[in-house]
Amino acid sequence: MAGFRRAALAGAAVATALAAGSIVVACGAGSPSTAATVKLSVEGSYIPLPAGDGMAAGYLTVRNDGSGGDRLLRVTSPGAGSVTLHHSTDTSMTEVESLPVPARGTLELARGGNHLMIMGWQKPPAVGDHLELDLTFEHAGTIAVQVPVKPLTYRPGS
Repeated sequence: MAGFRRAALAGAAVATALAAGSIVVACGAGSPSTAATVKLSVEGSYIPLPAGDGMAAGYLTVRNDGSGGDRLLRVTSPGAGSVTLHHSTDTSMTEVESLPVPARGTLELARGGNHLMIMGWQKPPAVGDHLELDLTFEHAGTIAVQVPVKPLTYRPGS
């Protein structure tokens, strides 16, 4: 019974973290005294409501409080046909294979720079909906995040 209770409490904790849209993952390799660790958290995630064709951008911040770097390798979603990693400049948008998450630093996915492109929604999104994004990292593994759909004109901090 104690094992079941422990598993139930762990499941409730994970569900609470996912519902809040932020989760922390830590991992390390090597001996405890010399291991480089990766300690990731995802925050500030949102998807502006697509304007028409169902293609949407996704934005978030991956924070690494660990002493080792990591890489975002891919993003998938049970609610979308594909999610790809992109980098934009003033004149172009290019799909990229992966994005670095520096040690003691952040990976910003924001307008005008690195971002996600979400295509093939299973159902048309509406403001207030949430889309699960499964972010897979080279060292930290996969982190699932519930990302809210915001109005097209939404700007964080405004």
